[in-house]
Amino acid sequence: MSIQIIENKISHNKTLRWINITNAKKNEIKYLKDKFNFTLKNLRDSLSHVRSQRLIIEEYSNYLFLIFHFPVFNKEKNEVIGKEIDCFISKNYLITIHNNKNRSLNNLFSLCRKDQDTRDNYMGKDPLFLFYEILNRTFDQCFFILDTLNIKISEVEEKIFLSRQRESIDDILMLKHNIINFSRIMQSHKNTLKKIFQCNNKKIFSSCQIKSHNNLIRNTKDIWEIAQSQKEMIEALEYTNDSMLSYKMGNIMKTLTIFSVIVFPLTLFAAIFGMNTINGMPLTETENGFWIIILAMAAGTALMFLIFKKKKWL
Repeated sequence: MSIQIIENKISHNKTLRWINITNAKKNEIKYLKDKFNFTLKNLRDSLSHVRSQRLIIEEYSNYLFLIFHFPVFNKEKNEVIGKEIDCFISKNYLITIHNNKNRSLNNLFSLCRKDQDTRDNYMGKDPLFLFYEILNRTFDQCFFILDTLNIKISEVEEKIFLSRQRESIDDILMLKHNIINFSRIMQSHKNTLKKIFQCNNKKIFSSCQIKSHNNLIRNTKDIWEIAQSQKEMIEALEYTNDSMLSYKMGNIMKTLTIFSVIVFPLTLFAAIFGMNTINGMPLTETENGFWIIILAMAAGTALMFLIFKKKKWL
């Protein structure tokens, strides 16, 4: 059973428990059902194969149920994907349920389990404070993902201005996909956090208002603004890349057009003197008729070339 529990004594009559569950299956859900009075709907939502499409905050008389989504960068696929964290928060415990992909949450849990001072620092107050620290560390991970995307944007920009536009197309599309995914995952966090920290259910929290929660709200705002800035940057790079590709294509078409017009006299003379009308065809019976025709064709080509040169089309 993938259930880990940390207990920390806050006062002589109060102990805070942090229960961390990974990849919840039937056994884990049965444990929660037997130990706590959670609704069947919340328990069903906590199964590992069930994924909510939206952030959820549901307040009951003795606990809060929360579903949060956070971006995770998959290095193998070079892709930003969303991962879910389900939380049950009550006056004496915090239960986190996830698929073991949240590195910041796992690191904090390991620190609290190994070190008493860390446990006192993060688990020495009410569960909301511990929940705040988990979110704060998870948002730090979001900033790391944004830094990674910034590096990739810089690499794409360098490729574009090194005349490697065709190589940049796939990179731009992948970056747009990742930034859109990141923004979609993070767009609702700010309002959801405000609802949590505005709660006044004293049966759940001894002190719902945490002074540092403003910093958490500010982090969500900063993350959103950076993501939107990156979206604008990649759109600008995509426009620049398309413009440079169009310019190159235009130059190719211009060269082909000029070439076809310059050789037009050759085609015209060849077509005229290739007709099956020998009788009456000028120069055909002349001794040097062939060379005269070749000279006329060369003169026509030179004339077209000079016209283009004078118009500065070459």
